[in-house]
Formats: sequence, C-alpha cells, structure tokens
Amino acid sequence: MNPLVQVAVPSPLYGLFDYRWQHGTPALPGTRVVVPFGRRQLIGVVVGTVSETQVPANKLRAVHRLLDDEPVLPPDIMQLLQWASRYYHHPLGEVLATALPVLLRKGHDARLIEREYFRWVSAESVDGISDPEPQRKIPATAVVQRQLAAHLQNMDGQPVSADLLRAISPRWRSSLKPLIDRGWVRCETAIDVPDNRAVAHGPTLLDEQQVAVTAVQGALGSFLSFLLRGVTGSGKTEVYLQCIKAAHARGLQTLVMVPEISLTPQLMTRFEQRLDGCLVTLHSALNDTERLQNWLCAALGHADVVIGTRSSILAPMPRLGLIIVDEEHDGSLKQQDGFRYHARDMALMRARNIQCPVLLGTATPSFESLNNIQSGRFVELPLTQRAGGAVPPSMGLMDIRRRKLVEGMSDRLIDAIGKHLDDAGQVLVFINRRGFAPTLLCNDCGAAADCRRCDAHMTVHAKLNRLRCHHCGSERAIPTGCETCRSVELDYVGYGTERIAQALQSAFPDTQIARIDRDSTRRKGALEEQLARATSGQARILVGTQMLAKGHHFPQLTLVCILDADRGLFGTDFRSLE
Repeated sequence: MNPLVQVAVPSPLYGLFDYRWQHGTPALPGTRVVVPFGRRQLIGVVVGTVSETQVPANKLRAVHRLLDDEPVLPPDIMQLLQWASRYYHHPLGEVLATALPVLLRKGHDARLIEREYFRWVSAESVDGISDPEPQRKIPATAVVQRQLAAHLQNMDGQPVSADLLRAISPRWRSSLKPLIDRGWVRCETAIDVPDNRAVAHGPTLLDEQQVAVTAVQGALGSFLSFLLRGVTGSGKTEVYLQCIKAAHARGLQTLVMVPEISLTPQLMTRFEQRLDGCLVTLHSALNDTERLQNWLCAALGHADVVIGTRSSILAPMPRLGLIIVDEEHDGSLKQQDGFRYHARDMALMRARNIQCPVLLGTATPSFESLNNIQSGRFVELPLTQRAGGAVPPSMGLMDIRRRKLVEGMSDRLIDAIGKHLDDAGQVLVFINRRGFAPTLLCNDCGAAADCRRCDAHMTVHAKLNRLRCHHCGSERAIPTGCETCRSVELDYVGYGTERIAQALQSAFPDTQIARIDRDSTRRKGALEEQLARATSGQARILVGTQMLAKGHHFPQLTLVCILDADRGLFGTDFRSLE
C-alpha cells in the first residue's frame, strides 16, 4: 500500500486530511502539494506521514502534484505555526497559508529570480592576436553597438546589469548580440541578492546604552528576554544597531519588527548607512513579486537583517540569532482579522524554540511586560538619559469649552500654529481618524450610513465622493438623500485627516501641507515621497494618523497638536486608559 500523508489545506475546517502518496521522493513536512478537496484543487502543506487512516479505501484520494523539492516551511517554523494554531484556536491550514507569500499560495516556484549580467571579456582579431581597439571592427553605422562596447570596456571587466544597458538604448539586446557572438561579451546569470555597504559610523554609546548592548551580546546563542525601556530620544535605535552588528559578526540573522509600515523606509535608510550585508523588508506595501523575493532571501539565509511588520515573525530564517521588537506595547502588533495573533508573543515563543535572545524596545511598556519584569521573566535595560543633550518637550492642555471652533480646532490652536509657522517651525497635527468624517448622519430621522456587510459606520471620503467601511473594506457612493427617510438634510459628523487638512489649507493658503494616512499613501512610493517632504521641511504642516506619530525623526518640528485627545481615554477598548 502507498504511504499516507497528512495535509493541511487552507480551509476553515479544523484537523488534517489524509491522502495517498504516489511520488518517488519522501513526503517532507513543510512542502507544498496540490490535492483534490471536494470539487476543487487546493494547495496544501504536508504536515507528516501516518501508517493508517480511518478514511475508507474507496474514498482515499491521492496527492496530485508535489510543488517543492525542499520544505518552504522548515521544521522550526512548522513547530511555531502548529503551536500558534492550538494557542489561538485557528485551523492549521489557514495558519500555514498565512505564513506563505501570496505567490507561493498560488503555486509559484519558490526560487529567487536570476538576473542577467554582461561582462567585457576580450576582443581578438581573426588571427587570434589581442586587439586593443575592438571598436574599429564595429561598423561606424552601428552607433548603439559602439556605445555598448565602450560602456562595457570602461567597467574593467565588472558585470553590468541589463537595466544599465537598457538605459543606453531600448534596442540594446539586438545590438549586443553580435558582441556576444564574437566572444567579446559574456552573458552570466546570478541570483539577485542586495548587498549593502555601510557608509557611516555611529556615535559613542552612553553608559546605559553600552550596558544594554553588552547584556544582549552576552545572551547571543541562548534564550533571554530583554525590555529596553528608554525615554523618547534616548537612543534605542543605536542599541539595536550595535546588537545587530554583534549578531552579524557571529554569522547570525536578525529580525527587526516595527508596528507600522511607515516606519520601515526611515529605519531601512538608517540601517543601510550603518550595516553591511543583505538587508530586506517584509510588509504589505510590497507587491507580490517583491514580497516573495525578500521572503526567499530571508528563508534561504541570504538576508542578514529583515525589517518587517507583524507578519515578518512568520518568515523562515535559518540563521536567526536575534529578534528585536520595536514599540512592543503597540496594538498594531496584533493581527485583528483572519488568523488573529500577537506578533510580540509569537516572537517570544519563536526565540524560546530556537534559543535566541529577544529585545523588546519601548518608552511606555505594556502591562504584560511590566508584570514580566516584576516576576523576573524579563530583564529590564533602562535608558533614562536623552542622547545628544535633547530636553523633554513642554506639554500643555488646551481647554476648548466655550470657545469658537473651526472644524474642531479652536482659535487658540490656529493662532499657535500660525506663530510657529511665522518662526520658521514645522507643525504636526495628529488625529487618529482618516477620511473626511467618521459618520454621515441624517438630521431628520437620525439614521447613520452603516456598512451593509458588517455593523460599522461608513466613513465619509469627500474627495472621492465615497463612503468606506474601514473594517471590511466595503464602499459605495455618498448618497444624495437619506437611505432611510429620503431626506436631503445630511450632515458630516466628526473630523478626519482629510477634513482637518482642508481646514488648515483654508487657514494657511500659502503653506504646504502633507497628509499622511493609509488613504494618501496607497500608491507605490507615495509614503516615501510624503515622508521626504516632511523630513526636508518642504511641508510645513503635517496632518496624519498614527502612521505619522510613531518613531519618525522630523528635525524641524517645533509643535505637535493632538486633536480631541480625550476621545481615546473613553473608548470601548479595555486598554483605553492604559
């Protein structure tokens, strides 16, 4: 009888499914297979083999196709995901599918893209004597061919990518072929793995920073949990960098998790200035091909540092020796739909399984972490001094009762913003609501525009003339009348980033404003573009949600305005007051 395998398929059904194995190679856990499931064919993951099954022989179906020679999910990741399936009570098939990039779920090959490179070898005359000026043999009319030959010769034998040759001429390939045929140019292929070289050195560490770095260095190769508790501006990122360098010196990979996608470009730029090796990012703003290539760089051990959001904790890393979780208290580290998990807790479990240290960084630890410090599970590494002589900001509460409001902003706030702009300062206005207004309300019957797919209110996006549900993604056009009573007395209730930015533009028409939220940064490269405007000071007023309020360095910023600050204190979340 053929051996039997247990396969986890991406379905909401708990349990594994038995199939006959009819392939000559062994069934390795973690490999992808195509299996019949009902009337469909699904891509599942082999979990293990069994010697017997309760499925009747006439109903036992066979695995159709094996997609991988080697497991795409190695044993340590399989162990972590099986634990997560039990701990978070979620079907294993969906958990395993979540851990795979989209293209692997669709059956694409798990291999890195090979790119073409071209190298000038030599140019010999017909009689075999080396010719120092091979261009003489290229017809004068072959202008592009001459340009390609000159460019490749000037590179002194270094490989040149197809992208650089394409910049010379879009017809570069047909023009290059005669040079390849004559043996003057050699075409080579190589895996496209980024290789970074540091260009800057870091500052001298403060005493507290050095203590933290020494503690983490001493724990490499064993499991220990550290809480780097540092006030804002105390140099936590510098501690991260020094710890990563120590891990890299031992040939280990480092995973750095951040709570927001918006933090990855800034952090990547800083890391590229300071670290050698292969650095990649993993987050949902990458397209499917980029995400697969970066995931494979990590999984095959090419990536020395992986910077990612919560899903990066599921990426295989064979040399993983250090996990860093920045802003460990942040709620964005929790996956809230589909397979629900907490990436910080997954990081702790993964580190324990493979015996590597975890460094949790924060200025405001979560209650769980504080409790773990008191119980001795975590080692606290305090950073009480600000780096570079920075001083804490002055904070004040602006009472808006009985004051005239302009789109939720008082006259005192508008005056304060104007004063800082006149003094060549930069102003950040924070409101954790995107869109124009959170509710569309009928003034006659009191009905609100609700989502037809879930129980949330639809958010008004006035510029697009759309209502959007920020929970399930459903959207529709803004109605001209109430959908309940047909009244045209509709009102936009509440304030979002779009409405605030519009009001500030009216108040300061000659000032550039950058609005940074999930809606304004959907287009590829838009986030980097907006952050560059903010960092350079080109945008004098910044309006945004929590994407803008975490971890960014804006050197010209002189005023931060938090609108409707007390709303967060009285939310339905039990952590509101925390």
